[in-house]
Amino acid sequence: MEAVIFIGIQGSGKSSFFKERFFDTHVRINLDMLKTRNRERLLIAACLEAKQKFVVDNTNPTEAERKSYIEKARSYGFSVIGYYFRASVKDALARNNERSGKNKIPEKGLLGTFNRLQLPRKEEGFDKLFYVDIDANGSFIVEEWAV
Repeated sequence: MEAVIFIGIQGSGKSSFFKERFFDTHVRINLDMLKTRNRERLLIAACLEAKQKFVVDNTNPTEAERKSYIEKARSYGFSVIGYYFRASVKDALARNNERSGKNKIPEKGLLGTFNRLQLPRKEEGFDKLFYVDIDANGSFIVEEWAV
């Protein structure tokens, strides 16, 4: 049983990473899709009860925002794995500018998330942490967390 928590600003590759690495094995929990915290709580509760692997594909920029997911998952015996998406504001804005419609985040929103971003720490309750980068070819590079 595994709960995965993504951490990173908009445009850092989180949703693309989910599609590439977790689409076939984990339920995607995403506020952009679900629209309300109540729906999010219901879907997480269903995953926990069913012992279904899931990924929280939100920005989760602060320790406080990650805490409820971590505590709930751990209380059900899930291991908790974090993926921190390292992206420069410049690169994230460039990827964001390729989006259209509702998928495009206002620059002010992206910068606001960046300003609130706190690096995750294993002490928050993560069993494992990883860095995720995107190389020049658009491929994901995953590295184990180094303190």
